[in-house]
Amino acid sequence: MNIKPIKTEADYEDALERIGELMSAQPDTPEGDELDVLTTLVEHYEARHYPIDTPNPIEVIRFRMEQYGLKDKDLVPFIGRSGRVSEVLNYQRKLTLPMIRKLHAGLHIPTESLVQDYELRQV
Repeated sequence: MNIKPIKTEADYEDALERIGELMSAQPDTPEGDELDVLTTLVEHYEARHYPIDTPNPIEVIRFRMEQYGLKDKDLVPFIGRSGRVSEVLNYQRKLTLPMIRKLHAGLHIPTESLVQDYELRQV
């Protein structure tokens, strides 16, 4: 086992290739241990170099609408009148706490996804 820190993109590619070779390794074997260590190193490298931003609340709502086949009008019970739904979905009005609670309860959107800050757009 020749494991070293992943410092460059070439190191990263090499580690991914080796992980591919080790995917069928049994746990508690030298190969299984190498796979565990390499996976940890790759995860750390990816977290630093390829961070995944959390989606903003409007993106989360739109995704849930797509999943459930909902239209803007279907959000009226959660957000308010259709004009308000439009304002929220077009980044012209922020979600309020009551809206967040209703979206969480009614559409099962995680609260932590809905409370993220996001920028409003100028009209």
